[in-house]
Amino acid sequence: MNDISVLGKDWISKKYSEEKVNFLKDNYNLSEIVSKLIAIRNIKAEEVKLFLEPKIKNLLPNPFVLKDMEKTVDRTVKAIIKNEKIGIFGDYDVDGASSTALLGNYFKRINKIVNVYIPDRKLEGYGPNKKGFNQLISNGSNIIFTVDCGTLSFDAIEFSQKQNIDVIVLDHHQSEINLPIAFSIVNPNRIDDSSNLNYLCAAGVCFMFLVALNKKLRELNWFEKNNTIEPNLINYLDLVSLGTVCDVVPLIGLNRAIVSQGLEIMKRKTNPGLKTLKNICGIENNITVYHLGYILGPRINAGGRVGKCSHGANLFLSNDSKEIFKIASELETFNQERKNIEGEMLKKIETNINIDLNDPVIVLSGHNWHGGIIGIVAARLKDKYNKPTVIISVENGIGRASARSVLGFDIGSTIIAAVQSKILKKGGGHKMAGGFTVEENKINEFKYFLIKNFLKIEKKINKRNHLYFDSKISPSALNEEFVSQINALSPFGSGNPEPKFVIENLKLLKSSVVGEKHIKSLFSAPDGTVIKGVTFNAVKTDLESYLLSKKTKKINIFGKISLNEWKGKKNVEFIIDDISVIKTINNSVPSSNG
Repeated sequence: MNDISVLGKDWISKKYSEEKVNFLKDNYNLSEIVSKLIAIRNIKAEEVKLFLEPKIKNLLPNPFVLKDMEKTVDRTVKAIIKNEKIGIFGDYDVDGASSTALLGNYFKRINKIVNVYIPDRKLEGYGPNKKGFNQLISNGSNIIFTVDCGTLSFDAIEFSQKQNIDVIVLDHHQSEINLPIAFSIVNPNRIDDSSNLNYLCAAGVCFMFLVALNKKLRELNWFEKNNTIEPNLINYLDLVSLGTVCDVVPLIGLNRAIVSQGLEIMKRKTNPGLKTLKNICGIENNITVYHLGYILGPRINAGGRVGKCSHGANLFLSNDSKEIFKIASELETFNQERKNIEGEMLKKIETNINIDLNDPVIVLSGHNWHGGIIGIVAARLKDKYNKPTVIISVENGIGRASARSVLGFDIGSTIIAAVQSKILKKGGGHKMAGGFTVEENKINEFKYFLIKNFLKIEKKINKRNHLYFDSKISPSALNEEFVSQINALSPFGSGNPEPKFVIENLKLLKSSVVGEKHIKSLFSAPDGTVIKGVTFNAVKTDLESYLLSKKTKKINIFGKISLNEWKGKKNVEFIIDDISVIKTINNSVPSSNG
């Protein structure tokens, strides 16, 4: 496009095959825009129906394709038959809390005793440790599951094995060639796993385990012999979808079905903790991926960041309404505290630290920064500068870090490589996020290691000055029917992003600041259509001066379409990512709705 983007971006139309669009329209009875969006996503013709109608029954693979699944199930069946106490060591983030609750609720449902341990983020850090294992063992656990952690926990697992306690790891984080001496490790990101399920989060792995376990118990007639109703695993998809969305794993394959059906389960409000948190957040309408990722997720995570690390898991495990309300209310308070600390830390960093934008990666360190917040700050800076970002909090000569990456650069594998190179003490993660421990005097060495690895693949990564859109649309496309057509491709998220559109030749009528940081606008089109627009977090950005200017001007807008529902009323809005100011007369006619 020839006009000037306010944010300095090049707006680029995504490529697609017109021939495929016509094929989809003719053979699948799809609209122009849906056919175009599917063609852009390069969905194979034979997979279109599964993509548009993702169902667990159609997409669930044999769970035993996962490495170590069979021995894991056999050992668990043995524990169930012998009435062994089951210990669960979980992580404190949403995926960890969801995974812990999945196993805990299942085992309790079949009348088995469960002990749960969630480590304290500040005092114990991430992953299994001897203290936590010792407590589970002291409480009578005969077998320990680690969920969303454990793949690289060599010392803790060795400690447990010496106590003759079998450890089963259910995880999805990147692994090394060498693995701990656990009884079994079910992890689709094991180097020797060939299941092709490496896109699952930990909750997804735990769900696959429960599918396999349920099948085995059914084959053994265990439910009938023990006068126990077989759990309906579909009812657990609310927790699986929550972990899937909040861990930002790709919404492809089985994950699409998990989230699609999980959102339907949430409407039934089967989990009392999820229901209560939803009510406290004021979510009145049908719950969406946005609610999971941006409303519920941050509150659950807040327990591990600034409050009580066990709150997330306990919220989903408890059936006591008073306890549930207390936990949910405290999570709301913790989340507000988290926002305040985050804002202060970001302000201090951007005011006091010179971020060298010539560096391809950002590595910042400071003394006694809040360990529960550094991951969010890393994410904020990563989004702002579109560079892999590492924030390190140093205390007594030891730095504890959180890292966030950009698409195309596997930060988890890079951290593991740095551990193997003796640069880092320990660490791990997955493609988009990770954490590690480093001696203060090795921080610069790690930075150069990170830069060296990033430069190897930099050319393959999209440059930050590119914004890709799916289609130009006419202003009249902003209606409920068009939104419904777009939502045929939902759920949206990582791996299946919401479609982006461009609307051209608009006149800015008026704008105003709402909620301190956002700007609402009204635009008119040449055909008389009036468009409502919202630009989030636009205050104190380059967009503010243009949107709040009283000078009449013609602009183009780039963003996505949203159906805003409030108190029974529905409004179609355009969520603006960028605008371009039209400097010359533009006689082009905007394209039709596709």
